[in-house]
Amino acid sequence: MAKTVIKLEDLRPAEGSTSKIKRVGRGRSSGRGKTSCRGHNGEGQRSGNASKRGFEGGQMPAYRRLPKLKGFQVYSKDNYAQINVGRLDALKLKEVSLDSLKKVMTIHPTCVGLRVLGNGELKSALTVKATYVTPSAKEKIEAAGGKVEIV
Repeated sequence: MAKTVIKLEDLRPAEGSTSKIKRVGRGRSSGRGKTSCRGHNGEGQRSGNASKRGFEGGQMPAYRRLPKLKGFQVYSKDNYAQINVGRLDALKLKEVSLDSLKKVMTIHPTCVGLRVLGNGELKSALTVKATYVTPSAKEKIEAAGGKVEIV
């Protein structure tokens, strides 16, 4: 098999990777004479043009014209009161529901349901009426002799 030797003079850039430079300001017949592709008078015509980001030629920029809205509020989101199983003993209630908790504790008036979470231990038998009960909480309530009702 014949070995091909690549010489320095044989090296060429890849096809289409290079193009002729744009020579501006070389007379009218070049097509890029007089204003050298910069348009007529103004800031962009001058050398060293570097206007700030968002600069609109002295006009009040859009980021200052428009009002600053701090997000938006979701009005349809339901709010749930949450309580752990460990706090149910201290309440001294036989039946735990959203209404009974509102009488005993300070629960926000916008709460539409009750969620019982499984942190802590339960010693007394209770009837729990809640919107949602975690599996571990249900297990602990039933182990203490209580009953869970999903409302």
